[in-house]
Amino acid sequence: MSAISNSSGGVWAASWRRLKTDRVGMASMVVVGLFLVLVLLAATHLVAADWQKEVGVPNAPPTLLGAQPAEDTGVIATPKGPNVDLSDIDPLAPRYAEWAERAKAFKTDDIVKAETLPLGGDRLGRDVLAKVVKGAEVSIFVGLAAAAVATLIGTVLGAVSGFFGGKVGDFLEWVYNVFTAIPSILLIFAFAAIFPRGVGAVVAILALTGWTGIYRLIRAEFMKHRVREYVRSAEAIGASRASRMFRHILPNVSHIALVQLSLNVVSFIKAEVILSYLNLGVGVDQVSWGTMLGEAQNELILGYWWQLAIVAAFMAVFVTAFALFTDALRDALDPKLRGLE
Repeated sequence: MSAISNSSGGVWAASWRRLKTDRVGMASMVVVGLFLVLVLLAATHLVAADWQKEVGVPNAPPTLLGAQPAEDTGVIATPKGPNVDLSDIDPLAPRYAEWAERAKAFKTDDIVKAETLPLGGDRLGRDVLAKVVKGAEVSIFVGLAAAAVATLIGTVLGAVSGFFGGKVGDFLEWVYNVFTAIPSILLIFAFAAIFPRGVGAVVAILALTGWTGIYRLIRAEFMKHRVREYVRSAEAIGASRASRMFRHILPNVSHIALVQLSLNVVSFIKAEVILSYLNLGVGVDQVSWGTMLGEAQNELILGYWWQLAIVAAFMAVFVTAFALFTDALRDALDPKLRGLE
């Protein structure tokens, strides 16, 4: 048993040495680590705790752009003339004066609201920087949690199916075929229509629809390893089936589960963004990158582009860094991909 432990430690140590030689992989790992620290700080309310607070005027521009001109009330100018009936041109014209007065009221409230914010504000005057940090907490948590649950389900079911085979394997293969026969996006929407909106519901939906890939790979590996000599030897000395499955075979295929876990994180973050963008994800009292993109769509029409740009930049940096880290991790754990034996 000690030989197995030493061998396992040697494999992981060698993988770490290979990973350290990959500069892109290490840089990506640092970026991912910084995002995870940011998520942890947001979860403990050390940062972005007041993301719902209206700290600026509506659609406050980023500080680098400077404050809007004083005469800019945020309403659309309408043509004026002695014979022009504004209501014929725009049915909302009679309300513009009222809206202008409301916009000016922000400057006379007891609470002084900022004319600009570091990365701009949304239509209610909330800080986009605080929102994108809080949104990162939700989106990244959903990606990590859903990937972990999906990997656990796929690994356990794949191990049972590949090790036992027979009727048990046939039944699990039938379940697998049922899930894969339906396009994944339609399956996600079907579950989303059943589950209530919320972070837990999104995690459950993505986990229940995302376990099939890891199941197929783990099943194939267990079918291959169960007949090898080290497993036969463990059986000969009286090792139980559970011991052979999870103490002997699983450590030798754990790198596959780890790589699939990291791949699923990126996929599930994208899926959460799509669900929240379509109002099928997190609740209305929560914020994620998907809900921010949905809000930014309406603001962009009015020329307020900063919320869309900021959330797109944050999401692009994290997803790209995590994808590059996943590629480096896969290469480090599987020396054959790099020509190493």
